[in-house]
Amino acid sequence: MANPARRVGLYLLGTAAVILAYALLYQFGMARLEGVEMRFIEALHVVVETFTTVGYGEQAGQWDTTPMLALSIAMQFTGVALIFLTLPAFVLPLFAEALSSGPSRTFDGEGHIVICSFSPTVDTLITELSARGQPYVVVESDLDAVESLRADGVEVVHGDPEEVETLEAVSIAAASAVVVADDDETNASVILAAQHVAPETRVLSLVEDESHADYHRYAGADEVIHPRDVLGESLAGKASAALSSELSGAVEIADEFEVGELLVQRGSPLDGSTIGDCGIQELPGANIIGAWFRGEFVSAPDPGRTIDEHTVLLVAGPEDGVETMKQRSIAEGRSARSGITIAGYGVVGSAVAEAITAAGVPATIVDVEDKPGVDIVGDVTDPATLEDAGIESAEALVLALADDTTALFAALVAKQVAPETNVIARANEADSPPKLYRAGAEYVLSLPTVSGRMLASKLLDEEVITPETQVEVVRREAPALVGHSLADADVRARTGCTVIAIERDGRTITSIDAGMRIEEGDTLVVAGDDDAVDAFAELAT
Repeated sequence: MANPARRVGLYLLGTAAVILAYALLYQFGMARLEGVEMRFIEALHVVVETFTTVGYGEQAGQWDTTPMLALSIAMQFTGVALIFLTLPAFVLPLFAEALSSGPSRTFDGEGHIVICSFSPTVDTLITELSARGQPYVVVESDLDAVESLRADGVEVVHGDPEEVETLEAVSIAAASAVVVADDDETNASVILAAQHVAPETRVLSLVEDESHADYHRYAGADEVIHPRDVLGESLAGKASAALSSELSGAVEIADEFEVGELLVQRGSPLDGSTIGDCGIQELPGANIIGAWFRGEFVSAPDPGRTIDEHTVLLVAGPEDGVETMKQRSIAEGRSARSGITIAGYGVVGSAVAEAITAAGVPATIVDVEDKPGVDIVGDVTDPATLEDAGIESAEALVLALADDTTALFAALVAKQVAPETNVIARANEADSPPKLYRAGAEYVLSLPTVSGRMLASKLLDEEVITPETQVEVVRREAPALVGHSLADADVRARTGCTVIAIERDGRTITSIDAGMRIEEGDTLVVAGDDDAVDAFAELAT
């Protein structure tokens, strides 16, 4: 079948031919039958008047013969016929297209990931999927949200993910996986619908309340993810790391080679030094692959950049080298400070408290509600509440609050009441971490980032080693770089990622230098923020 543009062209060409034929016939008839000579343009004018139903003016009075009257009748019928052909063939489809130009309700694909519904967590997830070329479609019931997502270039359809018809319309049976990321009750309903439509398709579910996990599994979820527990454990790890001189929370890349985040304490040997003179060069194989400066992550920071108490260093290297840098990040004379204050005793706060007490660190819990486990009942934004909780002698305050605005104000108050106490905060919205850093927090962990990366690490073939941190350490083959040395590839300058190891023939090479060449089958272990990892993915393929 001809495409629409070709059909329009053929229609217009045919109409022009009919009009020209009638104009010639009219000119001939008027000359031979009525004895009236006229120019072709005058005959064409009469035909167009007839076809457009405008009228004939003075011409009608000149028709005396039957053939000319018959010709007039034929032109009128032809004109009306062309009009009726135009309406269904072209005008009505244009109206239908205009009316149907709203959000799509179907998605035809294979091997894609169906995501129900959109949220900040899903925003992180689709960023990861897009960077790796993984097809996906978001099913969203809110029309305004759909329009906004379409404007941002997100692959989205409008529909209720709890309805079987909606899931069928997005080719769920041909999908590689389904992600349900709404509230716990809605997720259970979506899981049941997905099982009805495509029982063989893998289903991953996010759960807010861990007690609901069994219901999701019973509904048919293949994997249930608890990001709030991971978030709580990670916050606890950062809080206890600030208190302890021992390295904790480091990620092991290979035997005796790891990546660790170090919170620099005020008055420590690193405080006031620069990246270039902090002593990292004295530690064989150790490298600062990134750092947060007041909430801004810098991959491969400049040697002249100054380190202060608001800096978090990302150090890779042999275990003893990372441990040495840990010792340098701790201030002398801070042993008198002890214990952790936890603000907020919900799911995240409970996970923080459990992890901290399990490590043998004393914890004081503050919440606005009087419930079992809470030590101080009060508003954490009230200086008196923080003083009652002993924040001035605590090593760290963990803000595990459900509301980011409250957390921001609490961080400001805490820095006024106890400026020496580290503030470690949970963020619930994607745009909150920078504001929390400006409010004085030493470390901020975003729930959407944790959730999205946990999902990505489950869905993607390449391993994301640290989904709970703000930096990704990923393993990826780099066919486009095969044959190049690390110096020639210049990955760090071109992408912001740092190559920290190479996996070759079943072993992990951590002692790498600029002259090492990338060979066929090598897997590069790289570290960097989201943009850097995305840039590396583009460079490597």
